[in-house]
Amino acid sequence: MNAIESVIAERKRQDDKWGEQNHEPTVWMGILGEEFGELCQAVNETYFDNGPEERKKGGYHNMRAEAVQVAAVAVSIVECLDRKYGGKGDAYSSD
Repeated sequence: MNAIESVIAERKRQDDKWGEQNHEPTVWMGILGEEFGELCQAVNETYFDNGPEERKKGGYHNMRAEAVQVAAVAVSIVECLDRKYGGKGDAYSSD
Protein backbone atom coordinates (compact mmCIF):
# COMPACT_ATOMS: atom_id res chain seq x y z
CA MET A 1 0.00 0.00 0.00
CA ASN A 2 1.42 3.41 -0.89
CA ALA A 3 1.54 6.35 1.52
CA ILE A 4 -1.71 8.03 0.49
CA GLU A 5 -3.60 4.74 0.44
CA SER A 6 -2.30 4.05 3.95
CA VAL A 7 -3.55 7.42 5.20
CA ILE A 8 -6.98 6.87 3.60
CA ALA A 9 -7.21 3.41 5.18
CA GLU A 10 -6.24 4.87 8.56
CA ARG A 11 -8.89 7.60 8.23
CA LYS A 12 -11.49 4.89 7.57
CA ARG A 13 -10.25 2.93 10.60
CA GLN A 14 -10.50 6.06 12.76
CA ASP A 15 -14.01 6.84 11.54
CA ASP A 16 -15.10 3.24 12.12
CA LYS A 17 -13.73 3.40 15.66
CA TRP A 18 -14.72 6.92 16.72
CA GLY A 19 -17.36 8.08 14.25
CA GLU A 20 -17.31 11.58 12.82
CA GLN A 21 -15.18 13.80 15.04
CA ASN A 22 -15.98 17.50 15.34
CA HIS A 23 -13.61 18.80 17.99
CA GLU A 24 -12.53 22.34 18.65
CA PRO A 25 -9.03 23.17 17.39
CA THR A 26 -7.57 23.02 20.91
CA VAL A 27 -8.80 19.44 21.31
CA TRP A 28 -7.43 18.51 17.89
CA MET A 29 -4.02 19.83 18.90
CA GLY A 30 -4.02 17.50 21.90
CA ILE A 31 -4.92 14.52 19.70
CA LEU A 32 -2.37 15.45 17.04
CA GLY A 33 0.26 16.10 19.72
CA GLU A 34 -0.26 12.65 21.20
CA GLU A 35 0.15 11.02 17.80
CA PHE A 36 3.20 13.14 17.00
CA GLY A 37 4.70 12.14 20.36
CA GLU A 38 4.28 8.47 19.47
CA LEU A 39 6.03 9.09 16.14
CA CYS A 40 8.87 10.81 18.00
CA GLN A 41 9.11 7.84 20.35
CA ALA A 42 9.26 5.39 17.44
CA VAL A 43 12.06 7.40 15.84
CA ASN A 44 13.98 7.70 19.11
CA GLU A 45 13.66 4.02 19.90
CA THR A 46 14.97 3.21 16.43
CA TYR A 47 18.14 5.22 16.93
CA PHE A 48 18.88 5.12 20.65
CA ASP A 49 19.50 2.09 22.84
CA ASN A 50 17.02 2.42 25.67
CA GLY A 51 16.84 -1.30 26.28
CA PRO A 52 15.20 -4.27 24.59
CA GLU A 53 11.61 -3.50 25.64
CA GLU A 54 11.76 0.11 24.49
CA ARG A 55 13.52 -0.95 21.28
CA LYS A 56 10.35 -2.85 20.28
CA LYS A 57 8.60 0.52 19.90
CA GLY A 58 11.04 1.54 17.15
CA GLY A 59 11.85 0.31 13.68
CA TYR A 60 10.64 1.08 10.18
CA HIS A 61 7.17 -0.43 10.64
CA ASN A 62 6.45 1.49 13.84
CA MET A 63 7.81 4.76 12.45
CA ARG A 64 5.70 4.37 9.31
CA ALA A 65 2.56 3.40 11.24
CA GLU A 66 2.89 6.39 13.55
CA ALA A 67 3.60 8.77 10.63
CA VAL A 68 0.45 7.49 8.89
CA GLN A 69 -1.56 8.13 12.07
CA VAL A 70 -0.20 11.69 12.29
CA ALA A 71 -1.16 12.31 8.66
CA ALA A 72 -4.61 10.78 9.13
CA VAL A 73 -5.33 12.96 12.17
CA ALA A 74 -4.21 16.03 10.22
CA VAL A 75 -6.63 15.07 7.42
CA SER A 76 -9.37 14.61 10.00
CA ILE A 77 -8.72 18.14 11.26
CA VAL A 78 -9.10 19.50 7.72
CA GLU A 79 -12.33 17.52 7.27
CA CYS A 80 -13.69 18.91 10.54
CA LEU A 81 -12.77 22.49 9.60
CA ASP A 82 -14.42 22.05 6.20
CA ARG A 83 -17.61 20.79 7.87
CA LYS A 84 -17.61 23.66 10.35
CA TYR A 85 -16.76 26.43 7.93
CA GLY A 86 -18.55 25.11 4.88
CA GLY A 87 -15.96 24.49 2.28
CA LYS A 88 -12.61 23.45 1.09
CA GLY A 89 -10.52 26.54 1.68
CA ASP A 90 -7.29 27.16 -0.14
CA ALA A 91 -4.26 26.65 2.10
CA TYR A 92 -3.06 30.11 1.06
CA SER A 93 -6.29 32.00 1.61
CA SER A 94 -7.12 33.94 4.75
CA ASP A 95 -10.47 32.15 5.24
